[in-house]
Amino acid sequence: MRLSRRFLLAGAGGVLGAEALGRFVMPFSAMAEARQLRVASVKFGTLAWLLETIKAEKLDQKHNLALQIVETATNQSSPVALYGGSADVVVTDFPWVLRQRAMGEQVRFAPFSGALGAVVVAGDSPIKTLADLKGKKLGVAGSSTDKSWLLLRAHAKNELGTDLAELVTPQYGAAPLLSEQLKDGRLDAMLNFWTFTARLEAKGFRRVISMSDVMTELGIDPQPALVGFIWKESSEAELLPAINAFLAAAREANQLLVESDTPWQRLRPIMNAADDKEFAALIAGYRSGVRGDWSAADMKSAEKIMDILIASGGEELVGRGTRFDPRAFHESGA
Repeated sequence: MRLSRRFLLAGAGGVLGAEALGRFVMPFSAMAEARQLRVASVKFGTLAWLLETIKAEKLDQKHNLALQIVETATNQSSPVALYGGSADVVVTDFPWVLRQRAMGEQVRFAPFSGALGAVVVAGDSPIKTLADLKGKKLGVAGSSTDKSWLLLRAHAKNELGTDLAELVTPQYGAAPLLSEQLKDGRLDAMLNFWTFTARLEAKGFRRVISMSDVMTELGIDPQPALVGFIWKESSEAELLPAINAFLAAAREANQLLVESDTPWQRLRPIMNAADDKEFAALIAGYRSGVRGDWSAADMKSAEKIMDILIASGGEELVGRGTRFDPRAFHESGA
């Protein structure tokens, strides 16, 4: 005998009312087992701001995602977490992805941030242009194959007709250390990551040229996300639904962070902003890096960036046999 919906929902006290029914019937997504996903993140990094927003706004629950945050000491240790099996998704840049694919490691990329740094100097510095850097000490966050440094050198060669590495005395090192040297006057200028640039500008330092302007001068338009979410293709058979759920939650969280100031008040304790001015600069910098889904135009820009990097950095940067591979880039919902 087929039982009616009315009979099935009847209790000892009669048919359930609409309010009780709303409490009794769970959405299908809540009834289904949540998709598990482990994402590696530096505790106080910009990814942590996004993940905290996803959690606080319950966007992981909305997308039926059981999100586990795996804390790592540095961004450089994230690939270790990926290959070591302690994380399913990490954050790094797409040139690294293309190098890995050339080495036989099939990894994929989805955009996270296009925020870029700048060359900064003290507020009262006489340096106004790249030409003014001649003979000066320029700090470069990272190494001699840092992507921003290579792009800046390519731009300087077009503008000045010379290699910036020969025009200045480059000092390579960790961003926090070089930032302190710039403050102490031991460096004349510094090419820094965007978060450190924002903090320095809030303290009165001035940008000579932004990497966004460099990209424009190099004809890179639109400017794609250099940094993104990375995972192994071999895990897609099991994890792709969870990855797509995570990317959807990230898009919604970023929309909130772009459109509303309210979530930022919750994030302020983990942003380590020294004052309101620095807090505002970090918000503006993060928002400038938010990108939409990877597009055909982004693909063309990314290929152009790789052409410049390969020409400038060679095998030392990208490894032997590295080439642009459009299959490395994930299409949302694919």
